[in-house]
Amino acid sequence: MLSKNRDDKFKFMEEVVSKYLPPDERIAADRIDDYREGISLNYQPLHKEIYTLHPTLFFAPSFLKAISGKSVESFRHVLSEPHPGVFTFEMLNPRFCNLLIAEVENFEKWAAELNIPILHPNKMSRFGAVLDDFGFEKMLAKLMNDYICPISKVFYPEVGGDTLDSYHGFVVEYGDDKDTELGFHVDDSEVTLDVCLGKKFSGGDLHFRGTRCEKHMHSKSHSEELFDYAHVPGQAVLYRGSNRHCVRATASGHRINLVLWCKSSAFREMKKYRKDFPLWCAECLSDQKERQRSSLAAMRLELLGEEDDQ
Repeated sequence: MLSKNRDDKFKFMEEVVSKYLPPDERIAADRIDDYREGISLNYQPLHKEIYTLHPTLFFAPSFLKAISGKSVESFRHVLSEPHPGVFTFEMLNPRFCNLLIAEVENFEKWAAELNIPILHPNKMSRFGAVLDDFGFEKMLAKLMNDYICPISKVFYPEVGGDTLDSYHGFVVEYGDDKDTELGFHVDDSEVTLDVCLGKKFSGGDLHFRGTRCEKHMHSKSHSEELFDYAHVPGQAVLYRGSNRHCVRATASGHRINLVLWCKSSAFREMKKYRKDFPLWCAECLSDQKERQRSSLAAMRLELLGEEDDQ
């Protein structure tokens, strides 16, 4: 197994882990496997070329150049940081965006004609599709491993960005006859990639309200933590999954986004044994500073008391 490629190792570990899932989770996993197998046997892709990652078809030239440089300097040439911990950059080729939109719409039409239910992308979004359900697993795994991991290792090591090992990839849709907004939440990810594919729309900004650990998830936001990001087709926004956010109302039109929740099993295991996260949770950091101030104040009083005794 040590000599196998990364995809084979990943599949092997998935099979090992699945054997130790709780009964309910295992039943659910088996049902999803059966659902996907049925789709793979019957659904005919519209654009087969996008099921395998072809860099020049998928990506903007500036993004490819930055990734090939494999350095902080090359990443900084294309990544902007309009707000601490939130990075934006031109990523996807317009042609690929159009092909993926057409593929999703073709899958939705096929499923509707055969009365096959489309699984919701996540617990909050009602419109869109899970991309693994109709064959994109290898493409998305390569997208995370070869193109997101190099960036997350540099900019998000404190939240497991250097140990990403799984993902959940999907498209979400917003518009008049679909979801128009999404409430306050965090993602089930360590690092989230969110790329607008199109179409024509207005509104629907991402509104960030600050990164928190589970303990402080509902704590008050500070003014310096608030940030609005306006979607642009082909442009990506990358952020910590624990950065609390909502999607503001789409005023008009129809918008489709590709979202990749990137996860780290090592970081999630480590969190079980941590009491605070001062490097990335603003409230933990504030608590740590307050403890330090209290400790220094107590030390000063003790020293003053010793001087008085003398």
